[in-house]
Amino acid sequence: MREEDCIALLRRAGCSEGVIAHCRAVRDLALTYASSPAVDRDLVQIGALLHDIGRGVTHDLCHAEAGGAICRSFGLDEAVVAIVERHIGAGLTAEECSLLGLIPRDCMPRTLEEKIVAHADNLVKGTRVITLEERLERAVALSRRQRERIRRLGQEMELFR
Repeated sequence: MREEDCIALLRRAGCSEGVIAHCRAVRDLALTYASSPAVDRDLVQIGALLHDIGRGVTHDLCHAEAGGAICRSFGLDEAVVAIVERHIGAGLTAEECSLLGLIPRDCMPRTLEEKIVAHADNLVKGTRVITLEERLERAVALSRRQRERIRRLGQEMELFR
């Protein structure tokens, strides 16, 4: 799928130009982590461009869940759906999803592609790339466990840069 196709899907889902610009910035950063032959660069590009597709419906935490449903309704591959559903922070456990009022299912990034997109999204505020330290400073409202998960994901992903 080409970038233009992804942008058309974002628009079709109701995403604003600001969300689209953010998705492009996340894609650009994510691709800097995708140079290993073990990484599917096309999947990283598509997943990063579409990771916030649910923001056409809502801007709260359930945008990932909504985005997964939108991607399925568009007939997209489950690998793309997984990136969209698992990109929040450094992932959410089924218990955390339940506590947040989401469907209680494991939304932890598993594949390299899922981890790369989640990490890149953590490091893009609007369209500006921030440091992992800045991200953690902005995450003071999260539990210690979630902040530690973001830090560990960041350390793991920096090995691919």
